[in-house]
Amino acid sequence: MTAKRTLVATVAFASLLCLAVAQTRSATASKWQAPPEAAAKPNPEAKNPTAPAVGRKRFLRNCVTCHGEDGSGQNASGADLRSPEVQEQRDGALFWKITNGNTTNGMPSFDALPETDRWDIVTFLRTLKKSNDNASDGSGGSKGVVPNSAKHE
Repeated sequence: MTAKRTLVATVAFASLLCLAVAQTRSATASKWQAPPEAAAKPNPEAKNPTAPAVGRKRFLRNCVTCHGEDGSGQNASGADLRSPEVQEQRDGALFWKITNGNTTNGMPSFDALPETDRWDIVTFLRTLKKSNDNASDGSGGSKGVVPNSAKHE
């Protein structure tokens, strides 16, 4: 009888532990924010007309496995980069997230990529839109690129 109680107690403890980890992970995901000074950093590639196309190439090489070719967060393994929550972030915040990653939530650091490449990826991310926006096909062309504004500087 004691072995049965021990088993029940172990299963209950393991279940509670799993719930606690899941809640902590989702809370961490929603709090992943760049420091204000990093978010305020302007994108030096924002006015470069070739940056979205170069960024798309880098994105396809480094990001497509988790985020999908269209940035939708393929198989829910990566964030939907077309979402308002992502698109409303400043360029500096996105650059910081690409640079530092968030390994707790599965986002690796890409600080080994040259800085210009990371900024080009940020510039490409601005071309991604939800399909019902009809603003861009995500090809990295100038169509649908968010203009350089104070919000994304």
